[in-house]
Amino acid sequence: MNSLEFDYLKQALYDRSGLVVTPEKKYLIESRLMPIARRHGMDNVGKLVEQIRKTRDEAGLAQIVEAMTTNETLFFRDGWPFERLRTSLLPEIMSMATASRRIRIWSAACSSGQEPYSLAMTIAEMGPRLAGWEVEIVSTDISDAMLARAQAGRYSVFEVSRGLPEAMLQKYFVPEKDGWRVKDSLRKMVSFRSYNLLEDPVSSGMGQFDIVFCRNVLIYFDEATRRRVFASLAKTMRPWGYLCLGGAETVVGISDAFRVLAGERGLFGLAR
Repeated sequence: MNSLEFDYLKQALYDRSGLVVTPEKKYLIESRLMPIARRHGMDNVGKLVEQIRKTRDEAGLAQIVEAMTTNETLFFRDGWPFERLRTSLLPEIMSMATASRRIRIWSAACSSGQEPYSLAMTIAEMGPRLAGWEVEIVSTDISDAMLARAQAGRYSVFEVSRGLPEAMLQKYFVPEKDGWRVKDSLRKMVSFRSYNLLEDPVSSGMGQFDIVFCRNVLIYFDEATRRRVFASLAKTMRPWGYLCLGGAETVVGISDAFRVLAGERGLFGLAR
């Protein structure tokens, strides 16, 4: 790619997904976009980008955004968010939502579905303590391909070996020829929809949530985009809501819509 092609691609990715790419990431761009270039009969990424730039091909840009989106995930990633959900977050929310007896959890940037299914397993394991409560897990991602995978609930032997306890595998999955499939009883606890974190959640009809998981995605955004996303997330949260970020992510110095919780890392309350 020449500088014109790179600058165009950089701006297009930023405008459509908030993703920031630098010249040092050219190797990543080349490796992820070369398969698309070949499908279009081109022998290099520069030609692909130049054609899309000249023709203003939105479908082609959508393919590029999807290819550049990082989809690294695993079951029960980091462990602590799911433990906090079980031991403190859900009990506290239940004490605040006794009138509706309804809890809504948003798994944003859910990738291939390991996070929302981990949330569903955590909730299912609580059993009688949630009797009479409606718990809804809404999962979103910008990638239609990842959403299709998540909805199918099918995972390879390698994928279920990453973070998923054997007891959970046997209880909530059924074996298939090339891997495992999430049982229908668990899949019914999770809904999936396409959503770009740069959208306005109110006009998009996301509704209100008690807990928002938005983990390990904002590290790919610049500060201005993080500020914009935090403001949007705050709009969707009930007064007692919690925001769960990745362990290396924070709202400090970026958003005053959330408050730091003493002794917690990656977990924030809605400002009161």
